[in-house]
Amino acid sequence: MVRIETDVTSWRNTPIGPISLTARQGAITGVDWGMAPETGASDPLLTEAFEQLAAYFDGSLREFDLPLAPDGGPLQQDVCAAMSAIPFGETRTYGDIAKDLGVPAQAVGQACGGNSIAIIIPCHRVLGANGLGGFSARGGVETKVWLLKHEGAASLLI
Repeated sequence: MVRIETDVTSWRNTPIGPISLTARQGAITGVDWGMAPETGASDPLLTEAFEQLAAYFDGSLREFDLPLAPDGGPLQQDVCAAMSAIPFGETRTYGDIAKDLGVPAQAVGQACGGNSIAIIIPCHRVLGANGLGGFSARGGVETKVWLLKHEGAASLLI
C-alpha cells in the first residue's frame, strides 16, 4: 500500500504578524503570512521551524537549518539555492544572481517572487540594481525593509 503524505500546517505570531508554516514529507514547503487552520500543531518539524524562526526574530539565529522543499522547476530551485547562500545581513542583486546562473535578471526576479518559503529562503536579501526591488509576501516592500533592518542591512537602504 502506498502511503500518501499530506500537508501539515501551523501558525504562530511573530514580530511581523502571524506566520503559517506548511510541511510535507519531512520538509518545509511553505511560509505564508496569516493564520492558517492547524493541521499539524504537534508536528516536530513545524515545532523546530517555529523555534528557529523565534530565534531568528530574537537575533540569536542567523542561518536556518531545516529540510526545505520549495515549489518550482529547475530555475526556481537554482534561484532558491542562490538566495539561501546569501549570508545574514548581506544582499545581492537580481543581476548578480542572473549572471551567476546565466539567465536574465527578470527571470531571477520572477523566481524570487515565486519563493514559497520566504524568510527561511531569504528572498528579502535580493535587491534591484537601483533600489529595493519587490517583495511578494504580505506587507510588500515594508516587510522587506523590516527584515533587512532586523539583519543590520539598514545601511544598504540609504
